[in-house]
Amino acid sequence: MLLVVCSTQLLVAAPKERSEIDARHKWALTDIYPDWESWAKDLSRLETLMDSYAGLKGTLAGGPQELLKAFTMREELDLIADRVQTYAGLVRALDNRDNEVYAKLQQVQILFSKFGTATSWFAPEILAIGWETIETWFDTTPAFSPYRFGLEDLYRQQAHVLDEKSERLLSYFSRLSGTPRSVYSQLSTADIKFGSITLSTGEEVQMSEGEAQRIFTTSRNHEDRKAAFLERNGTYNQNINTYAASYDGICQRDWAYAQARNYESTLEATLERNNIPVDVYLNLLEQGRAGVAPLQRYHKLRKEALGLDEYDGYDSAVPVIKFEKDYDYDAVAAMVQKSVKPMGKSYSKKQSQAFSPGWVDVYETPGKTTGAFSAGLYGVHPFMLLNYNNTLGNVFTLAHEMGHTVHTMFANETQTYSNSGYTLFVAEVASTMAEAHLLEHMLKTSKDPKERLVLLSHAIDNIAGTFYTQVMFADYEYQVHKLVEEGQPITADVLNGVYHEVLVNYYGDSMANHELYDVTWARIPHFSSVPYYVYQYATSYAASAALFKQMNEGSRKSKKAALNNYIDLLKSGGSDYPVEQLKKAGVDMTKPDAVTAVIDHMDDLVSRYEKELIKLDLIKK
Repeated sequence: MLLVVCSTQLLVAAPKERSEIDARHKWALTDIYPDWESWAKDLSRLETLMDSYAGLKGTLAGGPQELLKAFTMREELDLIADRVQTYAGLVRALDNRDNEVYAKLQQVQILFSKFGTATSWFAPEILAIGWETIETWFDTTPAFSPYRFGLEDLYRQQAHVLDEKSERLLSYFSRLSGTPRSVYSQLSTADIKFGSITLSTGEEVQMSEGEAQRIFTTSRNHEDRKAAFLERNGTYNQNINTYAASYDGICQRDWAYAQARNYESTLEATLERNNIPVDVYLNLLEQGRAGVAPLQRYHKLRKEALGLDEYDGYDSAVPVIKFEKDYDYDAVAAMVQKSVKPMGKSYSKKQSQAFSPGWVDVYETPGKTTGAFSAGLYGVHPFMLLNYNNTLGNVFTLAHEMGHTVHTMFANETQTYSNSGYTLFVAEVASTMAEAHLLEHMLKTSKDPKERLVLLSHAIDNIAGTFYTQVMFADYEYQVHKLVEEGQPITADVLNGVYHEVLVNYYGDSMANHELYDVTWARIPHFSSVPYYVYQYATSYAASAALFKQMNEGSRKSKKAALNNYIDLLKSGGSDYPVEQLKKAGVDMTKPDAVTAVIDHMDDLVSRYEKELIKLDLIKK
């Protein structure tokens, strides 16, 4: 399974040609395959193995050796599939204009789709054996032990696995079920047509998502930011009924699958995959709603510092001061490495290795995928994609993705392949922990009061975006899915109304809440691509804050124990359920204090931010 953990950043620097970039700042994809011919051989081998694997139908009950044969063959299949898919995906990421590479990637996807249908018998056949028999096989066959967690998890979900005929029937709908998402994708990318606006300078600007973000973050003129917002959100509003129909289709699809598999709600169906109690989700919403005071206080401070009579969401990204500093990549790489020294020698050593030539593709080039991600590949090494442009935001993106990379290195080194892949629920703990260490390092070493203010602002904005915004999104999804499950109509007006309610609940009177913000749900791709997904960013951030506190407060002995528990969390990969992994690390996500830790941290940062504003005479004492 290709593990890609991503973060998105605005890119403003002009792209370089790949030939202009030093080899030590580019991927060495020959670490996976020397050429496409080798890739094609593995693809062909994969198809042959799939046929052999499908031929094992009816043999699993023959004894532990027969079942072990199936699992080892599946592991070999998945390892090859990972390499084949990752190589094609990474080559394409370097130049999305290459249709030949895209065709190769589609070859893999078509093969996987066929394989899913051809092996739909596997889970029902295992379940027919019975857990008591499987347990005795574990006792007599030590080679079985790496697959124990996966088998226990399968039997745990036995009530939701259908018979072979029903599973096969559902598999036929796998491609069809993606239609509402495809409609959304085409509508919001290929078919969307933004207009242009005229800025206060007289410049006419063609609007786009990226251009709107650029104006929100760089324009010092309130009316320019407002114009960009009106054009961007107004464009989504023009097709709001189609967006609503698409989203209704997604919610109805998910509720239909949940019912087909005997779940009481779409939320339960989604969380059950990783054995996450519904209480974790509801606790997050409850504590998030109750802890909005620091968020609202921050925006009121920003409004005063910016000297605005009217302050809205489109004013929330522009810095309160002008601060320009060029952060050279190599210097930042050294700084990031220094920042993790408190994490211990084993962590520091791995991060140093992660900066090896060929591991990180640093700079933007024509056609390259935007944003940033870390792609793990068992048996090789992780590959980090950046679009580094020497800005402070990209400094923290580097630390964030390094957190993912080191996590993958620990997991792959410690766990077998079948237990190495960790969930998003714990993934963002590692990335935000790395950012937290970098922030503290920079605050301790920076002597520039303006830089300190910008650093604090960045940290607060990160919590606002990664925690509060994602909790608000999770709240919205929960409200809408409940309406669907109750048989209520889902229209654009209904969706706008739900979004307006959660917006007011979280931001209160700290923002003007322009009516066009009610259509924001239409421009959030996660709602359509991976429903009930974004809450994990918030839970991970909360867990990270709680663990960071444990590692930096208390006695020397308790701090060392907390660090050891954290390293064990990284090593555990996907060998246990995520809630249990975090419990062992020291955080119980079903308890309020697991969430309130990040709210307390936000409150502390806002207080420090207020003091820096006063020092710079940006607000009154």
